[in-house]
Formats: sequence, C-alpha cells, structure tokens
Amino acid sequence: METLNPTKPSTPFLLKTHFLKSPPVINSTFIKLKPQIHSLCHRKTLSLTITCKLKTSKEIKKKDNNVSGKILLSNSAPPVSEESGDLDGKVPEKAGSGGSGGGGGPLGFMKRLPRRVLAVLSNLPLAIGEMFVIAALMALGTFIDQGETPEFYFQKFPEENPVLGFFTWRWILTLGFDHMFSSPVFLGMLALLGTSLMACTYTTQIPLVKVARRWNFLLSSEAIRKQEYSDTLPSASIQDLGVILMGAGYEVFLKGPSLYAFKGLAGRFAPIGVHLAMLLIMAGGTLTAAGSFRGSVTVPQGLNFVVGDVLGPSGFLSTPTEAFNTEVHVNKFYMEYYDSGEVSQFYSDLSLFDLDGKEVLRKTISVNNPLRYGGITIYQTDWSFSALQILKNDEGPFNLAMAPLKVNGDKKLFGTFLPVGDVNSPNVKGISMLARDLQSIVLYDQEGKFVGVRRPNSKLPIEIDGTRIIIEDAIGSTGLELKTDPGVPVVYAGFGFLMLTTCISYLSHSQVWALQDGTAVIVGGKSNRAKAIFEDEVNRLLDNVPEIVESASSLSKQFDIKSD
Repeated sequence: METLNPTKPSTPFLLKTHFLKSPPVINSTFIKLKPQIHSLCHRKTLSLTITCKLKTSKEIKKKDNNVSGKILLSNSAPPVSEESGDLDGKVPEKAGSGGSGGGGGPLGFMKRLPRRVLAVLSNLPLAIGEMFVIAALMALGTFIDQGETPEFYFQKFPEENPVLGFFTWRWILTLGFDHMFSSPVFLGMLALLGTSLMACTYTTQIPLVKVARRWNFLLSSEAIRKQEYSDTLPSASIQDLGVILMGAGYEVFLKGPSLYAFKGLAGRFAPIGVHLAMLLIMAGGTLTAAGSFRGSVTVPQGLNFVVGDVLGPSGFLSTPTEAFNTEVHVNKFYMEYYDSGEVSQFYSDLSLFDLDGKEVLRKTISVNNPLRYGGITIYQTDWSFSALQILKNDEGPFNLAMAPLKVNGDKKLFGTFLPVGDVNSPNVKGISMLARDLQSIVLYDQEGKFVGVRRPNSKLPIEIDGTRIIIEDAIGSTGLELKTDPGVPVVYAGFGFLMLTTCISYLSHSQVWALQDGTAVIVGGKSNRAKAIFEDEVNRLLDNVPEIVESASSLSKQFDIKSD
C-alpha cells in the first residue's frame, strides 16, 4: 500500500495538490471506487489521501485484462509503449512477425505461411468474392434437383437443349452438382473462405488486440492534442483526473507526469470472436453435408425395419454408429381429422429394440414431434394406405392391398379390387373399393356403379352382386424420414457465439491520455465507436475534476513557516 501526500509527493513528477483555505469544500459523491478519499481539515491545510496498490510488471502481464478500478503508480518503466509523437493506431509489421502461440493448430499453420501468401489470403475483396461464389453455388443447388439418379439429369438437362446454351447434365455430374453441398467445388470454397478468415485474424485482428492492450503513455502535449478529442485543464492535478476516470470504470495508469486510461477492451476481441463463430458455422455445415446419413421408408402398421438398412451416407465423412443396429417396430399408425374430414395430424407408435431384442425406447411421434435416439432422429413425414381387411361371405379376414391412384392436385386416392367369379378369366370382374383416407371406404359393383360407403370397424355388412362384404379394418402405413446430423450442435454453437460476439462488438474501446504541464493538465482521447457519446462523457468527467486555486510553491512556503 502506498499513501500519497500532496505536500510530500512520492515521485518528483507528481504535482502537489492544494485547495482553498478554510473552509475547504469538496464534492466527491460522484466517485464510486475501491480507493477511499479522506478529507482532512486542520487549520488552513488539506491533505488528499489515495489508497493504491502497486503492481509489478509480472502482475500487469497477468492481469492486463482485469479492469479492477486501480490507479497504478510506478517510478520504474513497466512494459509500455512510450511515444512522443502521434499515436495513429498503426500496427507493426503484420504477417510473419513473431508473437505468442504454439507451433500447432491454426495459428501455427498461419505462422508457417509466407508473408505474401498471408497478404493475399487476408485481402478483403478476395473474402467478399469467396462469399459471393458460395452464395451463387447455394442458389444453383436450389435450382438443380439434388440426389436424383443420372437418368433424371439426362432428361432434364439434355445435350440437345442445353440451359443457357452450354449447361447440360455433364456439368452437373462432373462437378458433383447433383450433391452440391458435399461437392468438391463447394467444400473447397468453404475451406478457402475459412483460410481467409484465419489469415485475417492472424495478420490484422490479433495484432490490433496486442496494441490495444499496451500502456501507451504520450510524453508530449503535441501528441495528446492531436487525438480525436483534446482539452486543457488550466489548474488541476493529474492524480485527481485519475481518480475521476477510475470512478467512471476506466483502468488508470500513472507514470510520472503522464496518465493513460482505457475501458471497453472486450470490444477489441469481438472481431476475433466473430471470425471464430463463422469458422464454427462453416465447419458444422461441412460436417452436415459430408458426414451425415439420410433415408426414408414407408412401413405398414405391425411391421419392423432396421435403421442401418434405411440410412445412406451423404459424404466421405459419414461414419455409422452402434445405433444403426437398432430395430424399429411400428406398433400402431392412426390419424386425426378436422370436422370437414381433412386429415389434421397423423401419429406413429414406435418401439426401438437393441440387438438382444430388448425394448430400449417407445414413443408416439407426429409431425414436428420426432423421436431421437443415439444421434438418430426419426421424423413423421407422410402416410399411406397399406391394406384393407375384409370378410367375404363371413369368410376371412382377407387383406386386400391398396394401391395409390393418380389424381389431379395433391389429394391422395387409394383403390383395391375384389374379384368375383372366375379369377382366371381374361375378363375378370369384381367389386372396386376406393378411399381417400382411413375413415371411410366407397364401394362400386361389377358395372362400376356406386353401391355405398362403409367405415372400417363399423361391422355393417353390404350386399354387392350377391356377395356379402364387411369392412373389418383399414391398415395404414407410416412414412418416416431418418437422419443423423453431427454438424447441428456445431452450427448452433457457432450461431450462439456469433450473436454473443456481435453484441460485444458494440462495446466502445475508449482511451484517454493526460500530461501534467505545470499546473495545467492536457487531456486527449479517442474511441473506436460512439465518438459523440465519448466526447460528452469526457467533458462531464473533466467538469468534476477539482480546480487548484493556489500554486504549489506558495503552499510549500506556508508549511516551511509552520515548521520553523
């Protein structure tokens, strides 16, 4: 601990601080900080006591990120940058210069690259061009149908009638545009953009942060007056200014007659965080495109399927897991309807079994309510009509397979046929049954005339051409989509980190310099954003700095007379 007495300065550079003769009045209610200000009034003198903690050079290196509200007083030179000229914010030589960081990892890779290569990769127009190319490839991926068979592209993009006069199926299959987001061109552009972001971070953002963390004492009044903001206090103490700045949240450093203060250093780290977030998003997208599995299946109620038989790899990073051996059993499939008769929702009751036949999970899924197990997600996406179970002349039950029929629009229609008479006849006739969903069946006779409508499980018989029919049950099929996507958590983490660092980037990094020149204090400062607010803040703080109304020499003579 060090106590500073204005009448006996601890360093030859610190100016003596004096106030009016009695009654002295000090208004310091605006200061909120750890050091305590004590006003001691004895006769006609006043002492200002500041409690400070002296930091060593090692402590500064360890805690230069910790804004702890302390004024540092030092007679010895700490690791600072002393400048007598302009502080224009320029950083030293960027690419290839020495710095912290190990030889491994992305930074180690950047350090091994030549300066000329780093300069090209960190070029802003190049990065913007890369993003435009990636956006164009993504748009092209939405125009070209993905994952189709080669025959599909032969027909849609024939060589006889090329799109735009040159674009045919050869372009699509050669460049891998039928799987755009896992194609070498798309992944190569992502890798190039990621390399540009790392190069920009290494050559520009990291050096800027290192410069911002240094103590930049300005030792000339001309350098301070050249800052974006500057002012002069004709009669003030630089120590009083330091206390005021510290109360406003600044980290304050004093060295002789010079003062340096800053706050909002976290804003300087935000661009690095934004770059890291973008790299996470691109890495997650690459992992999704080249390391996932996808597949779809339509399963009738009561049947099983194995997950690994449905899922297919999407790229060279796709690796199956133990969960691929899981067997899925469709216990029940059913639907709900609106009052108008339209389907409102459909459900699948699924059970999952391991290799030993033990049920490990059971859940009823629906649209927007999937099942997740072992990194595999099962979605309810579609439905179909599998079979119609009937009794014929009280015999059966018989399962009649329902086939989808083509109709205009997106409405579904299914039909089946019950032969009557000689089934081996070339002109076999029978009863036709049509259904749009699982709740009602429309029946027609051998001549194609409407006979009636029956609901499954109603047990109501209907007589058609001498055949008695009862609709026992309508067996539906569930349409399921399965996928594994290891890139989802990485993408979510990247977007979360991007939002956080974007908010941090709005923090202003403000710097203030001051120099004691006799009884005057010359103050200058700058901020990387919100410059008008910064100027108003500094003006308000300077208005609170106490004014010195007696010279140091006159008050020293008073103390000398009293001592005699």
